[in-house]
Amino acid sequence: MWTSLIQNTGHPPTYEQILVGIIGAADFYLIRLVLIIFTFGIYELFISEIDIARVEGGFGSILDTENLDDLKNKIIKVIIMVLIVTFFQRILSMEFTTSIDMLAMAFSICLICAGVYFLGKHGH
Repeated sequence: MWTSLIQNTGHPPTYEQILVGIIGAADFYLIRLVLIIFTFGIYELFISEIDIARVEGGFGSILDTENLDDLKNKIIKVIIMVLIVTFFQRILSMEFTTSIDMLAMAFSICLICAGVYFLGKHGH
């Protein structure tokens, strides 16, 4: 990835480009996590229970799926995290020209934080 940036521009990548690349990698990781949770959840619901999901402690509770609503809730939470990461990736590459742009960004970050807070409160 870095060599392609250097070859395309002729000079080393900037801090912004590196940060956008790292956030993009986190975004792809979360998308893969959605697919894994979906795959294991469907397998556990319709085929057979997964033994590792029943082990106490660790990350087994992520794979433990009791019903379809439980699976949907887990997938929705990860998809929301994907949207948040994508939002911050876009913010980093955005150019602010007026103070209204900065105010809108701050307001949108506050809305995201409030949404994550209420999502966590709903889960408990």
